[in-house]
Amino acid sequence: MTSALRLFSLLLALAVPPPAPSPTPAHAVGAGELAGRVADLLAKGDLDAVFARFSPQMAAALPSEQFRAVWNALPEQLGALKAFGKPVVRAEGGIEGAWIPATYERASVSLRLAFDAEGRIAGLRILPGPPPEAWSPAAYADVAKTREREVVVGSGEWAVPGTLTLPAAGQGPFPGLVLVHGSGPHDRDETAGGTKVFRDLAGGLAVRGVAVLRYEKRTKVHGARMSGLALTVKEEVVEDALAAAMLLRGQPEVDPGRVALLGHSLGGMLTPRIAAADGKLAGIAIVAGNTRPLDVLAIEQIDYLVSVGSMKKEQADAMRHEIARIRALDPAKLPAAGTLLLGAPASYWLDLAGYDQVAAARELKIPILVLQGGRDYQVTTKDFEGWKKVLAASPNASFLFLPKLNHLLVEGEGPSTPAEYERPGHVSIDAVEALEAWARSLPARTDR
Repeated sequence: MTSALRLFSLLLALAVPPPAPSPTPAHAVGAGELAGRVADLLAKGDLDAVFARFSPQMAAALPSEQFRAVWNALPEQLGALKAFGKPVVRAEGGIEGAWIPATYERASVSLRLAFDAEGRIAGLRILPGPPPEAWSPAAYADVAKTREREVVVGSGEWAVPGTLTLPAAGQGPFPGLVLVHGSGPHDRDETAGGTKVFRDLAGGLAVRGVAVLRYEKRTKVHGARMSGLALTVKEEVVEDALAAAMLLRGQPEVDPGRVALLGHSLGGMLTPRIAAADGKLAGIAIVAGNTRPLDVLAIEQIDYLVSVGSMKKEQADAMRHEIARIRALDPAKLPAAGTLLLGAPASYWLDLAGYDQVAAARELKIPILVLQGGRDYQVTTKDFEGWKKVLAASPNASFLFLPKLNHLLVEGEGPSTPAEYERPGHVSIDAVEALEAWARSLPARTDR
């Protein structure tokens, strides 16, 4: 993926969450027809008319000048635009969206559009390759061997919908896992390009006798209302993970003494903090979780993307400048209200700067599994070795390194790239089986 495409996609993923699903949309036009109208305007070069279709939140996150700059930069990198294809409609997490295929001289990309209840553009990404194929469950996640019911995680104004996946056979009590998302406004499936990480895990683990609770991330459901708040990971991740663990312990099919947490990426980094706050978890699984600060990882990712041709130097320099601003944050001299740094407010970065996941993990007396993929360029073997070093003396810690897996736990060969994420894929059966064995081996807590 080119640098402009990658940065554009990253910024919109952080700053413009798709709208919440509306049971009674105010417009009568489907996503496919709306997307077709946008494609017609883009084909005519009428960017003003496209921008006029942005929702207020979208327009604030991607001002007209920035939108023009990104769009006009594409032919410089991909060659002349040759044609738009017919929009493809897909539903993800209860939200109908559309993908517009766009063919350039040197590459094909897809415009991923989400619309709000008024038919306005509320989400936009430009991604490599054709639209994704319709998703189907992994072979190891036989839906006939599972049962699901809808639940609500938390209460009050920030409550979020979730899904409890259970084995179809038996009444339990089963061990249970709460799945905690990575960064960005994820749906309950943790959909990332062509992979649904959490849906694969839920189905695969439930078939094997483990109850799994997954839920919509607060920033996805309530993103618009959270905009402008002094957000930290407490509001973004921790509070809902604690509520989910409490909910799972109260389900009649689940053994309350064997409820554990599985955190992926940012969620993995935060699992020690969540476990310390909960005090009743039977264990934590840190999956592709980092030991090093996020700003260090970000610089390393930028260098990697430049090295594999997925980011240009100019875009890399712009992101390094943003990271330098994050590192220079002073609690006594905060930037103006509403200022976002890599899509998050200063409060978010200052909170993380005060969190030491390594020290927090060292204090835990519960089983810890660290699982890492060898092809992961976002959280690397340096972090895996970091966990091994700090937890080496812990009799409850175990470690699993799977060399063929990328950050989404999908198997592959050769260096991983952002374009790989957009291809259809499923979580490796090796990861599913390892997590199942670990969850089923957890001793029950008696002090819950």
